[in-house]
Amino acid sequence: MNTKQIDYCIELAHTLNFSRAADNMFVSQPTLSYQIRLLEEEIGFPIFERSGKGAAMTPAGAQFVTYLTRMREEMKRAIEQGQNFSAKYKDDISISLMVHQAVYFLPEAIRLLADIHPDVQVTPKFQYEGGMESFLKNEADILFTLEEYTQHIPSINVHKLFTSRIYLIANKDDPLAEKNLITEQDLTGRTLMVGGGSPAALRSVQQRLIASGKIQYFNSPDHDTTRVNVAAGKGICLAPGFLNDHSKQFAWIPFDCKESFSCVLCTHKSDHRKSLQDFIDILTGLYREAVAFPL
Repeated sequence: MNTKQIDYCIELAHTLNFSRAADNMFVSQPTLSYQIRLLEEEIGFPIFERSGKGAAMTPAGAQFVTYLTRMREEMKRAIEQGQNFSAKYKDDISISLMVHQAVYFLPEAIRLLADIHPDVQVTPKFQYEGGMESFLKNEADILFTLEEYTQHIPSINVHKLFTSRIYLIANKDDPLAEKNLITEQDLTGRTLMVGGGSPAALRSVQQRLIASGKIQYFNSPDHDTTRVNVAAGKGICLAPGFLNDHSKQFAWIPFDCKESFSCVLCTHKSDHRKSLQDFIDILTGLYREAVAFPL
């Protein structure tokens, strides 16, 4: 299987017409038909059903083209990244984090690193799930995570970044948005979004509120779904401060509890690059200086 066959197959799946697909790919129809046939012979099943009216996808072919399209997009991104890297950079530092707002000062840190290491690229990898696994497979150089998840993991360095408290997220017109601090009593009779892979500290608070019998609760699978539910007026939620995107779409009000999150950066002990250490120093320094920043 080669890239031309992949492109021909994807185009034919879009048009379901050999002549039109060939025109769009700037090849003759016999050439396109021959390459599609070679591809089908290689994979061992028909992708298309031919008829006088054109082509139709087989069930196996439809599934195959779905995966093929994803693979082609990944290949395109890999080529583009390689072109960018080879043109300007000599080294790359990749950092895995679950959402872009988790490390608020990341853009500033990238700018500052470029001042001292202009030939080093920083590549964010947004992995809502699987970030730790990716890091341990050496697919990322830095991992943003919670300190509780780093216990008993060998061969890593853990760099403390900041402590994040718990906030209540509510619509800006919610009466709770007028408060400077939310207590458990303030939530009486309200509907709380829970679940979505919440960290242990947050689960503890959620369970305490549910056990009080004073609130209703609604299961929400992830943070993005929860935000939509809050915006739709289905309820309110509690969340770590590091998820705040500071877009001012919602009110984020500190919640009165002892629980908090210790946010850290992990690096591999085997990675001794000066640029990596400089980047860690820049990030940790930015958070030390931002003592008044809401976390």
